[in-house]
Amino acid sequence: MNLADFDFELPEELIAQEPPPERGESRLLKLSRTAGPCEDAAFADLERYLGRGDLLVLNNTRVFPARLLGRRDPTGAVVECLLIGKLATSSSQLTSEEWRALMHPGQKLKVGERVVFEGAGVTLHGQVLDRHFFGQRTIRLWTDGQMDVQTAVECLGHMPLPPYIKRGDRPADRERYQTVYARDRGSVAAPTAGLHFTDPMLNALRTRGVEVAEITLHVGYGTFKPVRAERIEDHVVDAEAFTVNAAAAAALTAALNAGRRVVAVGTTTTRALESLTIDEGRVLPATGQTDLFIMPGHEFRIVSGMITNFHLPRSSLLMLVAAFAGRENVLAAYRHAIAARYRFYSYGDAMLIV
Repeated sequence: MNLADFDFELPEELIAQEPPPERGESRLLKLSRTAGPCEDAAFADLERYLGRGDLLVLNNTRVFPARLLGRRDPTGAVVECLLIGKLATSSSQLTSEEWRALMHPGQKLKVGERVVFEGAGVTLHGQVLDRHFFGQRTIRLWTDGQMDVQTAVECLGHMPLPPYIKRGDRPADRERYQTVYARDRGSVAAPTAGLHFTDPMLNALRTRGVEVAEITLHVGYGTFKPVRAERIEDHVVDAEAFTVNAAAAAALTAALNAGRRVVAVGTTTTRALESLTIDEGRVLPATGQTDLFIMPGHEFRIVSGMITNFHLPRSSLLMLVAAFAGRENVLAAYRHAIAARYRFYSYGDAMLIV
């Protein structure tokens, strides 16, 4: 298929720059996988569409403040560093770590360059070890020994809001750009379909007989990676770390064997679930990396329902949703959403596809 097949025009004012005042106040567009008219609702109405026996699967990854703002040493010139992946190194010292990072200004930061990030009595040093494509670098980070690197990043870092949010992050984003069930630190972007949920809403679903399971997929910067290939089959999705433990695998096995719906909250959860192995009717737990690119033609083996936000045109996430519910069906729903003034992207409204 061609990249142009997944394009659409979106008025800029529909790109949400702020979350709703309260969680759960977003709108919800209900869409059938097999085509048909859309249904406008509120996210708070979700329990109307889910019921006893449904298995709702959440991604419990936690976003860390991966964006560091500092200066070059010794010139003092401004530098920005987005941490996108911790590297396995032989060092056992918590005061030194190596990371793959997206750095700005990319062209000027050569191997050996030093940078400093500091504030509130915390200092984090860095040195460029290697250069890669598209402004990426390998950087070593270290502290002077009074705290470990992870703590220093938590103190100094800014929340990595997506590039289409045209404002700086604020302290409130540390909580709002995070699901209420976020536990396992490791993402540089939120699994945004989960941002709508509140604890009372999840408890109400459980009361209705909806089973809830959790998996972990750490969202990488590749979630924003543009599809540059004109034939989408030539696109490569960056690998992301995921874990589906034995309890979640058992819940999935029971739901599938009983013919119950498995509703994935978000494209991240969907990718993790569809990467699993089913052996003689049993879903196997797994820990590893997935580079699964779900596009039209993919045969869904586990996921039968999906909650997701509205995605960028020409993006791999839009292609995943189109694979699940049909390209024409999804693009028609997007046209409806635009006409009805739904809010798009990370802080925007949601879709339920069943």
